[in-house]
Amino acid sequence: MNCFVGYVPGTIKKRFDSIGVENTEANRAFYRDLLFSTKGLGQYISGAILFEETLYQKSPSGVPMVDLLKAEGIIPGIKVDKGLETLPLTDDEKATMGLDGLSERCK
Repeated sequence: MNCFVGYVPGTIKKRFDSIGVENTEANRAFYRDLLFSTKGLGQYISGAILFEETLYQKSPSGVPMVDLLKAEGIIPGIKVDKGLETLPLTDDEKATMGLDGLSERCK
């Protein structure tokens, strides 16, 4: 099973607000560390799609989040698009944005 663990910034804010936790980079790192360092997680999840923040983020103990996933045998990936936008001159038709600059962002 694969999972999406990066959370859209607005989504993680809602989750934190619901439990009275401030949406800071440090709290997001703490949350991800708690999730990614769960022993045996790799028995149930084979891959994880991350947002850019998570890809480069370190746990509170200084271990890269990607390494926490790899230690459990989970293959890290990254969300490469920048979301949906309405196409001009359409009836609310959407298109995936951000793929045009993908090669530059991957360098």
